[in-house]
Amino acid sequence: MNDETTWNECLESNVSIKVSPDKAKAKSLIDTALGRVQYCRESAVKESNANYLFENYYSSVLELLHALVLFYGYSVGNHICLGYYIKEILKREELFRLFDDCRYKRNSLVYFGRKMDFIIAQDSIKKCEKLIQELRNILEKEMKQKL
Repeated sequence: MNDETTWNECLESNVSIKVSPDKAKAKSLIDTALGRVQYCRESAVKESNANYLFENYYSSVLELLHALVLFYGYSVGNHICLGYYIKEILKREELFRLFDDCRYKRNSLVYFGRKMDFIIAQDSIKKCEKLIQELRNILEKEMKQKL
């Protein structure tokens, strides 16, 4: 069970640690995420694959988030602390809520075997797509400013 309730607690508990920024690794993570998204877009969402596509989209969200924190010199050890980074460092409450909803659904699917109804899976995929687009925008803006 995670005890962290803020970004500062993530740092204090060493779940999130300061590292040397690694722009090359961040770029590699972005490329992997975008390749996975392209693969997902080539598959029609059906009742039989919706949960699996959602997992892949969520993995892309994670890769983009890890790229972002790595770009700024952090290694983050859990999804909850990635959420706090969105909420408290990026100051994007609406993205945090989207991410946290997807994180909860992904955990139910992966750790508890609770498949989502087709409509919920479709909605969750759309939320991931929105997160991916917003994170891409943030990354493009940040990387242009820092390079």
